[in-house]
Amino acid sequence: MCSVQYNHSLAAMSGNDMMAHSLTLEQKTAFAFVGMLLVFLGLLIVRCFRILLDPYSSMPSSNWADGIEGLEKGTFEYALT
Repeated sequence: MCSVQYNHSLAAMSGNDMMAHSLTLEQKTAFAFVGMLLVFLGLLIVRCFRILLDPYSSMPSSNWADGIEGLEKGTFEYALT
């Protein structure tokens, strides 16, 4: 037969004993840092999906061929550069 044993020590603890098992300052700092990293990761994921769904909205609207001088638009040489 299989016997299952339950640990009821946490249920029987008083308020003072529960304070002894609270998180230390280092643990609280680590949890806060991990939480901030998760928020940052979530923002990056949302930004990446927005770029994937509409990639041309993040590009500047200026003419990308402004640096080409001496070539006419629509010519064969212009298309090669």
